[in-house]
Amino acid sequence: METPNYIKALLMPNGRKPTGRRVWSIDLEMVWLPFFTATNTMGDTHISPDALGAPLRLAYQADGSVKFSKTGRPVTKVAKDLSDNIRLVRENFTAGLINYANGVIAENPDGYKAQVEVARKAGEPIIRKDKQNLEQALAEAMEQAIAEAEGKGEVKAEAKAETVAEAKHKTREKVGATA
Repeated sequence: METPNYIKALLMPNGRKPTGRRVWSIDLEMVWLPFFTATNTMGDTHISPDALGAPLRLAYQADGSVKFSKTGRPVTKVAKDLSDNIRLVRENFTAGLINYANGVIAENPDGYKAQVEVARKAGEPIIRKDKQNLEQALAEAMEQAIAEAEGKGEVKAEAKAETVAEAKHKTREKVGATA
């Protein structure tokens, strides 16, 4: 099986880094809008002109009021027509990747198994090191939490003793004032 050109093209760096609003981690203004405008032009899609002209919409609550995030900013969402087509492209893209992998597995199972084994062996020391570092970090965090809890216990005991002493002092003052 020869690797299709569209798969090869996916693996080539192109140097461009879009910086605008992203949908499915792909720039809306620089990629999705030109793409869907082109597919509409060719008659492959029928995305409404208002979705392409105003792709970002203000989000609303169920009661019709404008929706705000916890930071106080108004929430925006991608127009449904556009969002639905992006989801379709994503699902088809994923299916294409799976079909390609299955084709390679069917045509060259030994080569695929060999790649899996090489990757597994190469990953073992990394996994082992990460596991050790995680165990060490968890042990240190546990020790710190215990030390803090014990420290807070001492602080609480000291605070309680101070409160009891203050209460006794106030009681003495009251008793002295009434005597």
